[in-house]
Amino acid sequence: MKRTILTYTLLLCCCVLVGVPRARAEEELRFAYQNRIGDAVTIVAVSKNLFAAEGLHVKAMQFNNGPACAEALVTGGVDIATMGDTAAVLSLTKDSTLRILGSHGAGEQRHRIIVPQHNGIRHLTDLKGKRVAVKKGTSTYGGFLALLATHAIKPTELTIIDLDPGLMPEALAAGSLDAFVASEPTPSQAELRGGRALAHLGGMGNNYPLLLLAKTRTLDKRSWEMQKFFRALQRAERFIRQHPEETIAILGKETGLPVAIARAAMERHSYHVQLDAPTMASLHQIAAFLLEQKKIQQLPDIDGQSTDRFIENEPGADKDAHQP
Repeated sequence: MKRTILTYTLLLCCCVLVGVPRARAEEELRFAYQNRIGDAVTIVAVSKNLFAAEGLHVKAMQFNNGPACAEALVTGGVDIATMGDTAAVLSLTKDSTLRILGSHGAGEQRHRIIVPQHNGIRHLTDLKGKRVAVKKGTSTYGGFLALLATHAIKPTELTIIDLDPGLMPEALAAGSLDAFVASEPTPSQAELRGGRALAHLGGMGNNYPLLLLAKTRTLDKRSWEMQKFFRALQRAERFIRQHPEETIAILGKETGLPVAIARAAMERHSYHVQLDAPTMASLHQIAAFLLEQKKIQQLPDIDGQSTDRFIENEPGADKDAHQP
């Protein structure tokens, strides 16, 4: 009888010891990312199975704009999401439990204004009275409003159309739009169909960082997974540096761009997993501008709602860390 009880106890202990790690390993970490050239780090991490290599079970869900990723995060549809600075600032004002965890890409000239080849629009002021598409709530939208302000153009002087970036090249080619503003790959896709670049949104002191956000409850309950998640992203960053041609091929396949065009689009970006001073400065700048434009009612606590505790210093790296 004693032997039976002892055997049963040992079996039960074994089941508990084996069962707990399996349950943890099988729990999904839901991740919203984008099919944009600026998301090269996340695209590489997914396509090269780098999350799995870190022992994570990541369910990657792809979107084509930051506001869609932000909505999925705020509503609880995903655990971590990537988005541009404007979407991040808007999200922080809606949910005080959100935290900015780092940037994985940036590019001062990654947003461009595209017009038809022969429509006579040569200057920014020529957009007055024209139909201009942009996805509202994106970093493109925030940057475009800032560009208009520097040229003393009121948004009401244009007909601004809120449009999904995936629809912009076809709408421009069909004559339904006079111009659109978007990040890569959308401008390059339109150029392949006869579009022409009018201007970019650079030169205003904003590097348009692409950011990763999650809620505090995720960070508290799944801290070990977040560390592995960022380790996978840093592996993807190194892959981009060490294998540029394979990276270009991956992005070309993801976006439908020819290799030469994908390469040119990538050159408008930088790819680093970090939360440095320029990133924080860009966030504060766009937040102040959105407040001035009455797009938000008050400034979010950007410093208090940011942490880089999951980003590991690489050997020899001089990281300008931000710790609240």
